[in-house]
Amino acid sequence: MTLPPPPEKHAALEPEANRLASFSIGRDTDAAPAEALDQEEKVTVKCQRTAYSCGISVVYGSEITADVFARDLALAAEETKTALAYIFFSQDVFDPQALTLAISDHAPDLNYAGCSTAGEITPSGYCEGQIIAFLFPEDQFTVSNAMIENLASCSMDDVVTRLSKIRREMENDHSDDGSQIFSVLLIDGLSRAEEAFTSALYWSLDNIPLIGGSAGDNLRFQNTKLIMNGEVKSDTAIVIFVRSKVPFRVFKTDNFVPTSQKLVVTASDPDNRTVRELNAEPAAKAYAEAIGIDPDSLGPMSFASHPVVVRIGGDFYCRSIQKLNPDGSLSFFCAIDNGIVLTIAQPKGMVESTNEKLREIEEELGGIDVLLGFDCVLRRLDAQNRQSFQALTKLYRQHNVAGFCTYGEQFRSMHLNQTLTGIAFGQRSDTHAG
Repeated sequence: MTLPPPPEKHAALEPEANRLASFSIGRDTDAAPAEALDQEEKVTVKCQRTAYSCGISVVYGSEITADVFARDLALAAEETKTALAYIFFSQDVFDPQALTLAISDHAPDLNYAGCSTAGEITPSGYCEGQIIAFLFPEDQFTVSNAMIENLASCSMDDVVTRLSKIRREMENDHSDDGSQIFSVLLIDGLSRAEEAFTSALYWSLDNIPLIGGSAGDNLRFQNTKLIMNGEVKSDTAIVIFVRSKVPFRVFKTDNFVPTSQKLVVTASDPDNRTVRELNAEPAAKAYAEAIGIDPDSLGPMSFASHPVVVRIGGDFYCRSIQKLNPDGSLSFFCAIDNGIVLTIAQPKGMVESTNEKLREIEEELGGIDVLLGFDCVLRRLDAQNRQSFQALTKLYRQHNVAGFCTYGEQFRSMHLNQTLTGIAFGQRSDTHAG
């Protein structure tokens, strides 16, 4: 299953007033044919680059070869003296092995980390079939990254020990220059290890703020990929510590409110995040009856529009349904177990709630220069279903959001669903009009 195409796919965007530049850096006159679906040749187009006053640049494009992207990325990285590049890409268009090889050819010394997506967010808004790189300049950011492999079998104690050491080294480095540290997690969205890993990671952070996103594969639920400095892996997490001289705010926002309808998990397979029975009835039947539709009509759109939530410590957190299985069971994006009480939630205005949060952050920072966002794919589907897609993508353009659509989001110690998490950057401290 692929995502429905956005109405303004690949639309160009005029530069906002706070940007330093927005210009093409691609050279496509002698580019090789793209790795096209159905073996058809594509007409290659330029990568675009948008530079922001804080020093961060975003390079993005579609209908291009991995070689063209890597060449243009190398040029941008050299010009900005990049400390780290986050790279998010659609596997429908970009083979991760070809991508890492191309980057090795054109930018062998570039430090990068990234993952496959369930949709992208570029300076043009929501997109599909894109690749996007988020470049942090070394004069404003110091980074340290680690890849944790074999999530299914790795020792969480060893993870905590390893990451605690990196954190202490980062804290001791430039600790007197007024900079602050945040951490970003990228993790296999099909690993079923997000809760355990996020919790273990948070123990190692000592109150350093954490945000992140789970890699996707465009709702196929077959295989997600993570990349870092020439490596291509699954069942893997990448943790990046970033010391920033640029002021920032880490945040989350969602758009659902609980109703009075309850569903109790009465039979489940926790290891596979599968619920077989709700209220002692087949799970799909009970859920469909609760939201008032036929069980045969269940699909990503209905799951996005009728989320279920659990109450933890007085707050409600989404436990989104991933898919309907042939036997009538339901697979979830988050951990599930017998006895959990699920509450049917009713989404409220996504555009309004997101705008409210972004305005709040603007006031705290004195303006958002650029924002790295991890947006649940179900939020995108719900926006399409409720005909608020164009308004939401416009809002993202206005606030300079770039990032990707995820299979789950991380915020501090929690693995979440149907949430936007992110980190907003203000202007660099030496230019910030405070």
